[in-house]
Amino acid sequence: MKQPSSKYNMIQEILEKTESEVEKMSPVNILIAGKTGVGKSTLINNVFREQLADMGIGKPVTKHLRRISKEGVPIVLYDTRGLELQQKVQKQVMKEIFNLVQDNKHSSEAIHAVYYCIQANSSRIEDMEIELIKEISEILPVILVLTQSIGKPADAFSNYLEDMNLPVAAVQNVMSEPYEISDNYVIPRFGLKELIEKTLQLIPKESREAFNNAQQADIERKAKAARRWASRYVATTFGVGFAPIPFSDASVLVPMQVTLLAHITAIFGISMDKSTIISIIAAVGGTGSATMIGKTVVANAFKFIPGIGTIVGGIISGTTASIVTSALSLSYIEVLSIIATKEKNGESIDLGLLERLMRKQFKKNIKMNRQKLKTKDLEFEDDDALKDALNTYSDLEEEKSPSVPFKKKMVRTVSTFIKNHLSKK
Repeated sequence: MKQPSSKYNMIQEILEKTESEVEKMSPVNILIAGKTGVGKSTLINNVFREQLADMGIGKPVTKHLRRISKEGVPIVLYDTRGLELQQKVQKQVMKEIFNLVQDNKHSSEAIHAVYYCIQANSSRIEDMEIELIKEISEILPVILVLTQSIGKPADAFSNYLEDMNLPVAAVQNVMSEPYEISDNYVIPRFGLKELIEKTLQLIPKESREAFNNAQQADIERKAKAARRWASRYVATTFGVGFAPIPFSDASVLVPMQVTLLAHITAIFGISMDKSTIISIIAAVGGTGSATMIGKTVVANAFKFIPGIGTIVGGIISGTTASIVTSALSLSYIEVLSIIATKEKNGESIDLGLLERLMRKQFKKNIKMNRQKLKTKDLEFEDDDALKDALNTYSDLEEEKSPSVPFKKKMVRTVSTFIKNHLSKK
């Protein structure tokens, strides 16, 4: 195997390969309809990353439709602007939707699904809306999204719509943003993960990777997909014909690890610049040439692998290389989960804390036995790995800023209680 040049720029290669991976994804296209003021923009900005519904991103394609897209995000949304449901306008909107569907049929911009939004607490659906939903459902699968779903009236409205037997694929209650009842009582967002699951069942298989990249409401789903892919990659790369290499040639691992980290980054679809990746990689290997990175990562790993210890001038077996690369990928996934969670919540990210977190998670993961590394992607329903990473990062934050206001503690506690309570239903 050819050893890479000492001038090899690992960070730039990760960024370039990530961009290439995203470009290869088959984009997903979704139409979002509903009357003005029902919370479509809020829904878009909380389901999808990059604040897609912000002013300036969308552009008109017809009188009543605007196209929302952003470079680097493999999704296109079509939003019905100012939809008022007089019969004349309804016919115009339906004609525009029909033309859009027909014009893009059998192309990369074919519409895959529709979110029809209704404000749940209005507890009413107009006859014109019913007619429009029926017409749209004849050409596209429709999910009725009940926005601002608070309390029993929203549940009753959902049951009412279910009993109507409308020709829709699903009905889903959502609370797109946390709802503040009082200073110390907050209802957390809910229903978005279920909406994502129902959408994935409707869109083509080849577009699901793009949808997972674009969505930000279900970070655990991203982590699961990344772990599953990493597990297969490590098993294939190091389990079939990987010859032992001298420790001095450890840099040959780097191109494989770059491919791995780039694909994981593409799965998460988070906005990372060079400084962020440098901080993460520096935690376990440094950011210099490939030769130094390869040797340093392996040398650091040897310190923590039970039964191996520090090896100088030794031989790296396929199993050892697999353990090191598995630990690197698992730790990277856990750190990216933190970044994605922070981005979703609009919170700032401390690069210094990310570096410390990466180091802690790498030390923990390198000590896991081989069987656990191979099956960890199955630990999803109760994702202890991500909980551990989140708790570790929170502890690091509190170490840096030990004084947490009582109000913040109370809101965090109440939100956690409600979230856990809802998850048990």
